[in-house]
Amino acid sequence: MDNATFKIEFKKRLYRFTLSLIEFIDLLPNNIVCRRLGDQLLRSGTSIIANFVEGQAGSSKKDFTNFMNIALKSANETKLWITLLKDSKKANNETADVLLKEAVEIANILGSIVINS
Repeated sequence: MDNATFKIEFKKRLYRFTLSLIEFIDLLPNNIVCRRLGDQLLRSGTSIIANFVEGQAGSSKKDFTNFMNIALKSANETKLWITLLKDSKKANNETADVLLKEAVEIANILGSIVINS
């Protein structure tokens, strides 16, 4: 896969992941813990794609790398919130596992992008 195709496909993957996170958050119980953790998850999860897209428009290689670093940090934070929701039994285990697996893969890809930049 060439670089341009990879960027398009990865952005689509991030978009689908973000939509899945939104759906997951919408299905959380309506209590104080889930609202707070859900808010944090929404912020970190949407930050991944936002920073990836922003990095594509970066004015320099350093700018690009900085945005990819932020996206990576957001992916790692997203893994934490999903895991907390799962382990506290506030969320559906199967759905959380699917999202967590995808968040790990996304973080690995972003980590590879940062290392190779």
